[in-house]
Amino acid sequence: MLSKVCLFKLKKLKKLVLFILLSCFSVYGKTVSDSIANQIRLLNDKQKSILYEFEVLKKNGFDTAPFWLKNKNQFPQLTEDVRDELAKQVFVNSHVIYSPPKNSAVQFWMKTQLLTNWMFYLSAFIAICALIALFKRYWSLLLQFLINRLAPLLRILFSPVLLTYELLLIGAACVFYGCEIEEFVLRTVIIHLGLFLLWSQSTAVFTREYWVKKYVYEIENNFWGSDPWETVKTICLPAIIVTLALVYVLYKIPAAIFYNYEIVVFGIAAVYALPFWRSLEKYLYPILLPCKSDYRARSINSLAGCTVLAIVVTIILVFQWNSIFYNVIAALISLLLLSLLIMSSKMNFRYSYKNYYYLQFLTILFIVLVFLYSYSIHLNEIIWFSLIAASLFIIIKYLEIISFFSDWKRGKSWAWKLMGLSGLLWLLGKGILYVSTFLFS
Repeated sequence: MLSKVCLFKLKKLKKLVLFILLSCFSVYGKTVSDSIANQIRLLNDKQKSILYEFEVLKKNGFDTAPFWLKNKNQFPQLTEDVRDELAKQVFVNSHVIYSPPKNSAVQFWMKTQLLTNWMFYLSAFIAICALIALFKRYWSLLLQFLINRLAPLLRILFSPVLLTYELLLIGAACVFYGCEIEEFVLRTVIIHLGLFLLWSQSTAVFTREYWVKKYVYEIENNFWGSDPWETVKTICLPAIIVTLALVYVLYKIPAAIFYNYEIVVFGIAAVYALPFWRSLEKYLYPILLPCKSDYRARSINSLAGCTVLAIVVTIILVFQWNSIFYNVIAALISLLLLSLLIMSSKMNFRYSYKNYYYLQFLTILFIVLVFLYSYSIHLNEIIWFSLIAASLFIIIKYLEIISFFSDWKRGKSWAWKLMGLSGLLWLLGKGILYVSTFLFS
């Protein structure tokens, strides 16, 4: 039993000695390596060059003793091992730049190559000048030849009808392939170019008016027209096409939430252009404009009816209490705030102010309700919408109140009016900072 214990202790002692020896060797190796690095750092360029040539001679099998005997006085006392290691490290870590001797064959060849390169550049430049001169001389003949030969083909390819369908396909391609682009700005530009082409060229197809001015006139004329089918063709169908394209874009790029706002705009335009909504408009807009007026623009009545429809849709989505609808709700609320700001403007009620005062009350009430709703469910985006809308409403009302008593362009008090606007903006900024601190602290 005692012999087994002694044997076990002896094995442990051997392992301990072996570990100490390995540690010493590693420390020694690291010390030598650090010493070599320090010595290389202290060498000048001439010494490094001598060591490099020494290593080249050694690697090619030449006798290095005469070379070292000739140049060893350039170095302090070095052992052969240290010298060989220094030469090896200098050789491995050197980058040689060859400079040919003066008047050598290599230098002559390099200058010849440089001269021929300049000759090639000059040749290309002369060829370009000659081509321009030839084009200038024979351009009319070439153009006449192309017109005679290609006119029938160009007349077909670039006819208004075929060009409309070509642009429609290009718009679809922009939307389809634009979703694959990684860079944000380029992707947004390409997609919106495609959406514009889809809307404009589908409108041209449905109206059969292939020039921009003509189908824009058709849009303006048919939106208020009495023929429901013309309204569907001119407004509804192109809006549905663009809405479907936006749904595809949002499916491919879910993080781009701002496309929700565009979907809401085109979706409302498509729905509101349907014939039965046009017949219901006379029952919808009196909710926001209860007092009749013969001087009110037809577009304001339609905007009021569309706003009522959007309010109903927003209320339905809000009472679903589902986060999946939050982006759509935010888009609807932003459009509703903008619509109410437009409708509550004084310029729409120049001859009667009854609806004007009523709309001020509704706009304030809606802004307050939106703020309370967004604060209750912690939707920061809608909170900022309500704060911005409230600020714009206050600024507009300030300008309108002053316009009741005087004209901004006339009188000597315009500087005081600007000073008041400046103070109002300062107060609004302080108020927004206070509210944001209260909300987000």
